[in-house]
Amino acid sequence: MTGSNQPSDCYLAALRLLTGRDYTCAALRRKLQQKRFAAEEAQQAVERLIREGYLQDQRYAERLVAAVRQNGSFTGYRLQQELRRRGVPPELIDQVLRESPADGDELERARHLVERRYAGFDPQAADERQLRRVAGFLQRRGYRSDLIRQLFEK
Repeated sequence: MTGSNQPSDCYLAALRLLTGRDYTCAALRRKLQQKRFAAEEAQQAVERLIREGYLQDQRYAERLVAAVRQNGSFTGYRLQQELRRRGVPPELIDQVLRESPADGDELERARHLVERRYAGFDPQAADERQLRRVAGFLQRRGYRSDLIRQLFEK
């Protein structure tokens, strides 16, 4: 960095990126390096943003978990994978998932997701192919197979 009072180009680029959306520390570091900043310079910018409170992996993870659980797009293992893919540290993933409320019934979220994706789907009237298609859809979003069976039985 050029000085404690003088912001570097890398730091300013990081601030501009953060105005558009949240990033994890790892994702922001990668993005800065893609913009041709040196790894050390990107690391210094990330550390400064952490010190100043602009960049927090925990806040990022909590917001993502809340948003995903609200819209029901995925859950369980798939949610863990998504957090890991976005650069959230594994120990933080476990902590955030433990601390965040499940926000309602997982079965209801799955039912709502199926209704949105497959309007008029009736598991009792569906043939084997339709059941497999819907089950695969839910499994790819992290829903457990026992929950899917339960959904099909009702």
